[in-house]
Amino acid sequence: MAFIIAALISYPFIEPYLLYANEMELADPDIPEGFDGVRVAFAADLHCGQYVSVERMQYFVKEINSQKPDIILLGGDYIIDGHPDLDQCFAALSDLSAPMGVYGVLGNHEHWEDEDWSRQQLESAGITLLENDGQWISRGGDRIWVGGVGDVWEDEQDMSKMEATEDDFSIIVSHNPDFAEKLSEDTVDMILSGHTHGGQVNLFGLYAPYQTSRYGQKYMRGMVDGPRCPVYVTTGMGVGGAPIRFFARPEIAVFTLRK
Repeated sequence: MAFIIAALISYPFIEPYLLYANEMELADPDIPEGFDGVRVAFAADLHCGQYVSVERMQYFVKEINSQKPDIILLGGDYIIDGHPDLDQCFAALSDLSAPMGVYGVLGNHEHWEDEDWSRQQLESAGITLLENDGQWISRGGDRIWVGGVGDVWEDEQDMSKMEATEDDFSIIVSHNPDFAEKLSEDTVDMILSGHTHGGQVNLFGLYAPYQTSRYGQKYMRGMVDGPRCPVYVTTGMGVGGAPIRFFARPEIAVFTLRK
């Protein structure tokens, strides 16, 4: 009995280090032939600072690169605001590498630290910002649209620069999954979000006592049916609030696109 109790007490401090690659296939008729088989790595909530060292941030970057993604998308909250080593945290992101580019949005913690400074740091790290903007990514004569919106808590969400039509394949990155409830366009095929940490501490993956979404458990983790399109909510990579996780293993979400 004492061993079981000790294991239950210690496990939440171990789980934050059990990072894994969550491999999925993403099939959609709008995905063009030229993008069939393309690998998209999505990572969010690295939270370098209070509980995640610069060295661990570098480890996160190495693990993302090890998935050999063609495209890397980042969902914000790279830091914990108020920590003295944040410039080194951002600098670690400069080693991210994908042949079709590295793209990202800000999370609420970047706004809480200094949004303009955070943007400069991300741009210096070679990350293309997609805040209320987007761009076409081309391959073999085909193209897909990748865009992003501002953080739901601290910014505006503007889709006016969206160029994709219903016949195109498009991905929108939003740090906070609650954006899905505000989306009015039918031209988005997938939203990628973080922010919730999968609850970070929850009851066997079923119920999180503390949620950062206005919609309770709906956007806790995984693939969710949003009002307009599917939403994938990653459990994230780092931790916030406390250096623990329970039934919310940190992940790198890796999607293989399929026509």
